[in-house]
Amino acid sequence: MTLLRRGGLLVALLAVLFIVFGSSAQSASATALADGPVAAAVAHPVAADPTAPVAPSAPASPTVSPPQDTIGVNLGTKPSQSVNILLLVTVLSVAPSVLLMVTSFTKIFVVLSLTRNALGLTTVPPNQVLAGLSLFLSLFIMGPVLSQVNKLGIQPYLKGTKSTHNAWGDGTKPLREFMLAHTRPQEIALMLRAGNLPNPADKSKLELTSIIPAFVLSELRAAMIIGFVIYVPFVIIDLVVSSSLMSLGMMMLPPVSVSLPFKLLLFVLVDGWGLIITALVQSYHTG
Repeated sequence: MTLLRRGGLLVALLAVLFIVFGSSAQSASATALADGPVAAAVAHPVAADPTAPVAPSAPASPTVSPPQDTIGVNLGTKPSQSVNILLLVTVLSVAPSVLLMVTSFTKIFVVLSLTRNALGLTTVPPNQVLAGLSLFLSLFIMGPVLSQVNKLGIQPYLKGTKSTHNAWGDGTKPLREFMLAHTRPQEIALMLRAGNLPNPADKSKLELTSIIPAFVLSELRAAMIIGFVIYVPFVIIDLVVSSSLMSLGMMMLPPVSVSLPFKLLLFVLVDGWGLIITALVQSYHTG
């Protein structure tokens, strides 16, 4: 038993020595490999030769490409649909004033109203009929002028061939010539004195703000003269009827009720409406 115990202890001692010396040998070999030429090569790599620098190339000339999207004022181009609608609404809002001030409407309507009063008729023909007749007579008289305005101003502007400023100047030129042809110099001088404005060297230098009121004053004056001529024969008829009634002793009978049929008969026999309209149309003939 003692011998067996001693043999076992010896075997265990040998195993421990083998393990200790084996691990030491492995550590030494690993250290030798780490300190060897491979480790030195890894720790201190060999530097490569530097590459020669490349000479810089000449700069390329820049190419200018045409702009794709530009922003401009669009002068001389065709106006948009929204601008046309805005202008149309504006024209419609000022159309009554334009119709009254720069056309022959005022003169015709005043003459027709005076004719109705001279006949002694207060509501016949009604104002709607007189206004409608005056409107279409004005369109008949102003037809050539309006055609020139449309040709020189409106259509070039809508097509984009003229700017707003040029279209306005060319479009109002026929209208200016029409008003100046039927405006007395006295009315123009009156407006210039009222506004403390200098006398222009030429009629083309006059502003529309001076021409339009002077034109309206001239139209009213001409309408009053025509009305006076129309009133004279009807006043004569009233005097004759009144004198006849007084001589007959009919003091209580109104002379107007008796003279009215004679006025109507005279007006129809001489074709009064035709004469008045003919005189009005011919008064605008400049040639």
